[in-house]
Amino acid sequence: MNSIFNIHFIFYVIGTILLLVALMTWRDESNPKRGATGLFWFLFSFSFLFGDLMVAQLGKSLAYRINGVIVLLLALIAGFNFLGVGVHRFLPDAEFQEKLKKIGMKIFLPALAIPVLTVLLTLFGKTIRFGDWYLLDQSNLTLASLILACIGALGFSCLVTRGTPLQAVRESRRLIDALGWALVLPQLLAMLGGVFVAAHTGQSIQTLVSMVVNPDSRLSLVVAYCVGMAIMTMIMGNGFAAFPIMTAGIALPFLIVGQHANPATVVAIGMFSGYCGTLMTPMAANYNIVPAALLELKDKYLVIKTQIPTALMVLACNIVLMYFLAFSK
Repeated sequence: MNSIFNIHFIFYVIGTILLLVALMTWRDESNPKRGATGLFWFLFSFSFLFGDLMVAQLGKSLAYRINGVIVLLLALIAGFNFLGVGVHRFLPDAEFQEKLKKIGMKIFLPALAIPVLTVLLTLFGKTIRFGDWYLLDQSNLTLASLILACIGALGFSCLVTRGTPLQAVRESRRLIDALGWALVLPQLLAMLGGVFVAAHTGQSIQTLVSMVVNPDSRLSLVVAYCVGMAIMTMIMGNGFAAFPIMTAGIALPFLIVGQHANPATVVAIGMFSGYCGTLMTPMAANYNIVPAALLELKDKYLVIKTQIPTALMVLACNIVLMYFLAFSK
């Protein structure tokens, strides 16, 4: 079904913003690494803008290979610390405070408008159509609603602050500079999860566990599953990505089938154990790196260091809870 705001439109919006950020970075003489930094964001924007065109003109096989090369180049640029940060201009403090005082609490309205508009469009926007064209992508309704809500909130924020869309892009670049390569992590980790599933990593983990852990020892299996969930989450940066691998490799064959554990208790506590790993890894950029960047902390790993003791204590409690609750009748 044809739709105005579809998944392709969303990709084009993201790609356009990233391309503008790349162009601004290349023009920023205050950034000592502006060439490599601009190239990084240009490469990241490339797949969003030209992914469909590459598939249509070059075929899936070649297009996927090109995207693979782009991912490797992104990893090299970030890995060798070629990303730099420019000097961003700010209003004088007195002028900023005066403008903030004039706007008042209305400054929060655009941010609040995003979830409100997203919910309203998701609930009531599905049936909106113009002739043969739906307003929103029927197969990606929530995502299309979110991007339309963001566009609406951008226009609303311009009215509230008397700013311009170009200023919004400049602020986006400032935020992207603060986050750096961590902005790319969610997309890369999602692909990594797909690679692990396709490679049957769960079966490999099952074989490894059977070699080093006594399948008759409930405590050893519980420890292996809970700690394994935490470690795999630390590697992948996402408990949801680690869950199917570790559950298929340990929980299902050894605990649920082998030891007749309660499935609901095992998977619930297992997922919670994965969240313990989330607290201890920079791969979970949204939770650990982004807050440090937004707060402009000198130590970008301070959030993780603060959370580690709590994460380890919760993980130990999860092991105890699973051992006593999962096998109770």
